[in-house]
Amino acid sequence: MLKYAIIFALIAVVAGALGFTGLAAASAGLAKLLFGLFLVLAVIFLVLAALGVGAAKKILDE
Repeated sequence: MLKYAIIFALIAVVAGALGFTGLAAASAGLAKLLFGLFLVLAVIFLVLAALGVGAAKKILDE
């Protein structure tokens, strides 16, 4: 997911440099969305790792 965010960010930079502002804006928006989703998932997995391997099962069983 982070790989795709970086790819879309590079597409946005190249498209903006070439004057394709619509494509640049769309690519930048998609890159922001993917990067935000990556950050949210990373934080969730870090919290679950800090709580222990079976943390998700403990939370669901309660």
